[in-house]
Amino acid sequence: MKSYQTIYALVSQIPKGKVATYGQIADLCGLFGKARLVGYALFRLDPGELEIPWHRVINAKGEISYSPRRQGADHLQRQLLTAEGIRFDAQGKVNLTEYRWEFS
Repeated sequence: MKSYQTIYALVSQIPKGKVATYGQIADLCGLFGKARLVGYALFRLDPGELEIPWHRVINAKGEISYSPRRQGADHLQRQLLTAEGIRFDAQGKVNLTEYRWEFS
């Protein structure tokens, strides 16, 4: 799907130690209001393959969007982000003011 390729190309630009939100990626791809489409596109990726850094995309609350359908990839996502230096607060949130990627 062409929009998936656009999403993957943009997500591939998120640098280590930064995150983006599903809605932010959708908007930057010209897919306004299609945050869920971004989620579906990233869900299709193999969690162990990091060529496209899917783990750097979180929800607008600054949280990992946990889902039983991801079969443990939620915990992998947090581990990968933590390994990149991203800190989570006691509520499991990332400070988007500090860590949000600003596309230029």
